[in-house]
Amino acid sequence: MTQRPDEPRASRVPVGIVLNGVTGRMGYRQHLVRSLLAIRADGGLPLPDGTLLWPEPVLVGRNERKLAGIAERHGLSDWTTDLTEALGRDDVSIYFDALTTQRREKAISAAIEAGKHVYTEKPLAMDHAGALALTRAAAAAGIKTGVVADKIFLPGLRKLKRLVDGGFFGRVLSVRCEFGYWVFEGDWQPAQRPSWNYRSEDGGGVALDMFPHWNYVLEHLFGRVRSVQATITTHIPRRFDEDGVAYAATADDAAYATFELADGVVAQFNSSWCVRVYRDELVWFQVDGTHGSAVAGLRHCRAQSRAATPRPVWDPDLPPDVDQRGDWAEVPDNEVFDNGFRVQWEAFLRHVVADEPFAWDFAAAARGVRLAELGMRAAREGRRIEIPETA
Repeated sequence: MTQRPDEPRASRVPVGIVLNGVTGRMGYRQHLVRSLLAIRADGGLPLPDGTLLWPEPVLVGRNERKLAGIAERHGLSDWTTDLTEALGRDDVSIYFDALTTQRREKAISAAIEAGKHVYTEKPLAMDHAGALALTRAAAAAGIKTGVVADKIFLPGLRKLKRLVDGGFFGRVLSVRCEFGYWVFEGDWQPAQRPSWNYRSEDGGGVALDMFPHWNYVLEHLFGRVRSVQATITTHIPRRFDEDGVAYAATADDAAYATFELADGVVAQFNSSWCVRVYRDELVWFQVDGTHGSAVAGLRHCRAQSRAATPRPVWDPDLPPDVDQRGDWAEVPDNEVFDNGFRVQWEAFLRHVVADEPFAWDFAAAARGVRLAELGMRAAREGRRIEIPETA
């Protein structure tokens, strides 16, 4: 909306945010540049009272050269290698964590002790006990918490949620997800992911990385997970790090899981860094229900209603006479989809400043860590494990 020259300018409400880990790819690109700096470029975040929230980033990390370079590139001046000093500032009210999983729990604990609201990447902690401890400490301190749940802010899943809310599926029967791609081993082509992802001692592993995602996706769309069984493995036992040095891949790189939900929905999720992609996008979700089905990826969502379902007949002696893909209809955008990380940042900032609701807190994140932990236990013990209703 264009402001008339005679209209008073909305006042800005500055909010100091410590950003720890912005020298990493996700912390820099998605959280700093495409979220907080994008909000500033658009003039601030409008609040219900008419004021504009203005993020004031304080960059924190271990590498002075990288921090100084990022600050100079974006016209920022506030950066430090001293997290304690940054958390001690009175003009800072939010701490954001994009560190490696192994270092996250200690840093978040320090932020809670400093009385800062906390927003963090997932997983919240290395194990469920650590995640619960952070959840309880934050509640006792009376601070607001949030954990990144970027998948449900993707255009494809937002369209899928629209179908769910509109009753398109009837009774949902099953959910299937294929996620992953081939991550180069690092010898003849550089790996697309950092080497710590493949060392369990550093917090790596596809199950700990992805099961927290799948937990909030399923809760958001269909309900809580009530049991898990899984096969979790390391397909590639030897990889090469950023310097070309070989190392033992001690963390799992593939997880094949079946989750059962409270209302009988069966969800099968394959997560792998050892799969070559033969699908439209790097992730897709298929939902089948009594009245219709849909397939959603990062951006697109296609649906097939009960009335439009063709009549397949299995006949190996004849070529197929049905265009299986062509019979699915594209679900329209119907809105402009902004960057999903920014959308959730805006929701968390409004939660902190204007007390608007925010569902993806530490308690929800702890359930995701628990799912990963129980999934790995189910794989070790070769059995189905029930998940308690309590956190």
